[in-house]
Amino acid sequence: MTPEFAQWLTANDQYLALALGWLRVRLDQLAEEVHGAPPAPAAPAPAAAPQSAQRARPVLGRLFPGAQSAPLRSLPAPGPVVGEAGGGAAPAAPPQAMLDAEQADPPPALMMLARRMGLTRFETMTMLMCVAIELDPHMGVLYARAQGDAPSTGPSFALAMKLFAEPSWDAMSPERPLRYWRLIDVGSGSGPLVGAQLKADERIVNYVKGLNYLDQSLAPLLTAAVAPLEPLPPSQQTLADTIAAQARRGLDSGQVPLFQLLGADSQGKLLVAHAAAYELDLTLYRLRAEQLPTQTAELETLIRLWRREAALLPLALLVEAGDTDRAGAHAAPLMRLMERDSGLLIVDAREPWPEGARETVTLDVARPSPAEQAVLWREALGDAAASHPQHLAAHFNFNAPAIRQIATGAMRDASGDALGAALWRASLQRARPALDQLARVVDAKSGWSDLELPETEKALLQQVIDQVRSRSAVYDAWGFRERMNRGLGISVLFAGESGTGKTMAAEVIARELGLLIFRIDLSAVVSKYIGETEKNLRKLFDAAEDGGAILFFDEADALFGKRSEVRDSHDRYANIEINYLLQRIEAFRGLAILASNMKASLDPAFMRRLRFVVNFPFPGPEERASIWKNVFPAQVPLARLDYERLGRLNLTGGSIHNIALNAAFAAAGRGVQVSMPLLLEAARTELRKLEKPINEADLRWVEPAPQAAGAPA
Repeated sequence: MTPEFAQWLTANDQYLALALGWLRVRLDQLAEEVHGAPPAPAAPAPAAAPQSAQRARPVLGRLFPGAQSAPLRSLPAPGPVVGEAGGGAAPAAPPQAMLDAEQADPPPALMMLARRMGLTRFETMTMLMCVAIELDPHMGVLYARAQGDAPSTGPSFALAMKLFAEPSWDAMSPERPLRYWRLIDVGSGSGPLVGAQLKADERIVNYVKGLNYLDQSLAPLLTAAVAPLEPLPPSQQTLADTIAAQARRGLDSGQVPLFQLLGADSQGKLLVAHAAAYELDLTLYRLRAEQLPTQTAELETLIRLWRREAALLPLALLVEAGDTDRAGAHAAPLMRLMERDSGLLIVDAREPWPEGARETVTLDVARPSPAEQAVLWREALGDAAASHPQHLAAHFNFNAPAIRQIATGAMRDASGDALGAALWRASLQRARPALDQLARVVDAKSGWSDLELPETEKALLQQVIDQVRSRSAVYDAWGFRERMNRGLGISVLFAGESGTGKTMAAEVIARELGLLIFRIDLSAVVSKYIGETEKNLRKLFDAAEDGGAILFFDEADALFGKRSEVRDSHDRYANIEINYLLQRIEAFRGLAILASNMKASLDPAFMRRLRFVVNFPFPGPEERASIWKNVFPAQVPLARLDYERLGRLNLTGGSIHNIALNAAFAAAGRGVQVSMPLLLEAARTELRKLEKPINEADLRWVEPAPQAAGAPA
């Protein structure tokens, strides 16, 4: 607790003691008027805080929030206290010390409540009357005597109108602050409203006593936005400054615009919103749009309580609506919140929501540029930076907190020459989790020696690798990024029959680049429900753009097929999915590999967007013989094999792998070496499976006669 706050708390307690003392005098005077004789003297009780407030006060670590903030509405100067209509003795005037305390800077909590909630003097004193019985339970006896020993011992509007000067009937209205902002609860019953028992809201009682905290009815829905206070990259700080400047003007004029932050980077939007709220000295809370009540009454209560909290603490709200369905049940509640809230409200959205009557400011938020990320890496690594910043910024796309966290962890675990590998592993691990739900990581074990392709196709694969490695130099150092909005990624088509090495080539690229390769799980991506496929694809591409991942679409014609003539709604939505893919793959900034054995089935529009097309031809006899030589691990016990004879079998590399594996199992079961008869028998099984013609002459094996001693080899 700061000395300033402790001093203010003492002054606030002194004011409450004066106010409660004056209220007791006024109640005694009213009781004397009712009974015609002075009441029995009662020892005044101290203005003690509720037990919950006493327990919670020590955790408050800074000056009472809002104590020095500009009021929402000026509280009218205290007027002279006059007797009620109908005569009676003049009521006791508030002591001058109480009036002086109300004009202090900062003022007592009750005065801040009045200014922020727009209470009149009569409403403020009514609020004091309701709070008093919570601070001093003996007040119930005084209230009862002042009301002629009525059965109800609590405060009421009728009692307030007798106690305080300038009574106003409209204070009871549901549109006036006491009831509109839920500052008091009106007891239920069949009696008149003016005589109903009033009870101060617990949150407001503690506020008046000096304890300021988020209302417990909102706490389960809201999460305090915790973000580091390190400086943001210039591109994101500019957005935060824009929000803060426009919000400050709106707070001064009473018309704060609604801010919509667009894009896929939710963490970046949180950082920008947090920085803007910090500049305005506001505490930022987060709310998921799916948590908004769908019932109108519940929603209205939530909105009013939030607006009350935003004025008392003060607060700003970030609504996370990136995954909110525009046609779903939570769309209407979100729109109503955007219309009804009057404070600093920031909406995290993928695309802009329709504008209503409230002024709306829409901003696109992206991760730091590659150049800014390189600077962040360099700052985080310090003297150990070397060439790591440029290398990491070229392949990964992280926000500032992620970069600092990765760098700190890597430097703790490694140093020197091992630091680069540690940074790379940590970056891969950071980028991976978001993809695991929609794709399966492929263990890249194949190398160049395992790949049998013509030199032309191998050269194309090497160009793909070189372009991925040189992206930073070409796009950033040479300025191409400034001239290009799309096509910053690399899209490659591997076309050829099944088993010709397309997956193996993708593994070779991933292994050469040190990147993870994810095979897209079509069962997790494609959905029969309208719009779900596009949503899954969006998540997939967004996650992959964090870097460190290659997207591998096997059997790509299932997703990237030709658009068809629209005959019904199914055709229309299928075409919408393809159109979305066309746009998304062009905007994708990473490496995407499409593999298909039906190249002619792909939509022609995809062909224009592909950077490379690598054809995987059916292997000839020489390539097949080479595949046979490399298909067996060194540990396999092999008999003498005729690789030239095996190469004459008209099979792809995938089928050769299957034959070799089946023959190895047969040899292991019989306890013999892998031999030509076993391989030819496995080849017969494979050909039958593929429904290819079988030439028994090709599959018949005769052991060559042993050479005579001394015969030439």
